[in-house]
Amino acid sequence: MVRFFRWLLFPFSILYALVVRFRNWAYDSGLFKSTSFNLPVVVIGNLSVGGTGKSPMTEYVLQLMKPYLKVAVLSRGYGRKTVGFRYVETDDTAKLVGDEPLQIKRKFPDSMVTVCEDRVWAIHNIQDEVDAVLLDDAYQHRKLKPRFSILLLDYESMQHPILPLPTGNFREPLRGSKRADVVVITKCPDELPVSIKSTLSERLRKYTSAPIFYTKIHYQQLQRVDGSLLENKTGMDRIALVVTGIAKPQPLLDYLQPQFKEIIHLAYRDHHSFSPTDLQKISQTFADIDTSEKIIITTEKDMQRLPPSFVEKHPLYFLPIEQVFLYDQAPAFDRIVKRAFAC
Repeated sequence: MVRFFRWLLFPFSILYALVVRFRNWAYDSGLFKSTSFNLPVVVIGNLSVGGTGKSPMTEYVLQLMKPYLKVAVLSRGYGRKTVGFRYVETDDTAKLVGDEPLQIKRKFPDSMVTVCEDRVWAIHNIQDEVDAVLLDDAYQHRKLKPRFSILLLDYESMQHPILPLPTGNFREPLRGSKRADVVVITKCPDELPVSIKSTLSERLRKYTSAPIFYTKIHYQQLQRVDGSLLENKTGMDRIALVVTGIAKPQPLLDYLQPQFKEIIHLAYRDHHSFSPTDLQKISQTFADIDTSEKIIITTEKDMQRLPPSFVEKHPLYFLPIEQVFLYDQAPAFDRIVKRAFAC
């Protein structure tokens, strides 16, 4: 029913696509102004709405460059209840700064992480404090002219027609990939056949000559907020209540399913702010599971939005993820990114 309703909105998708095309032309032609900076400014983004793995890529690039430069991460801070410019601190809440910036700050406490809707103004504000700026989800922020752009396209979305909002999930069509300096196909299957890789590359080559890389998600060990790992048990004797507030939870569920006797899933929208009613529902659902062998599992991003009081009184574990390059492409990607940050 939802899909049918979205197809009814297809005329609006055509209008949306025309507006996006005019906007990009206006920036490309100089009719609209873009601001550039003397220090390296690297943008990570996508063409679709959510679920492409921007956070793992941001963390990967930050980890790569930390030994060489003082890199600031700048985010819009999607989902926060505040406005304007803020430095992110480890003891902030997701309501103040957004879940993804908070996650990055807690993993990289020595790095500057900031949030601001106006990315150009924010860079003006911090440029004297750092050597470079790394922006997540800013591919469509055309007021900023970055030195280097990393475009992410998730594997699943590339298996279907690319349709603009509101019928589809794309902010702009594939022709938008021409602005990218590298393209990364994310969330690929563990074993991606060369034939499919070639088909995807040929499809993108109609629009971009940028190097194309392929990555998959690697799930790490389940752990608590204090870093303790889940005790391994023989046999599938546990039931897991999985709580997600992310765009595409199915890959996580597919990964967890074989490891547990039963999976119970409570799904919320991406960046969902958990209310007292939500927390009560989660607690009651967990209490109603008729076994002592049970845990609650969430994502690392969702963990940032759960209050410490809730975390402390439940056997709550989160599942960190990292990005892994296929076809031994990591060294080539690393070299390109290091050149992009060279002052």
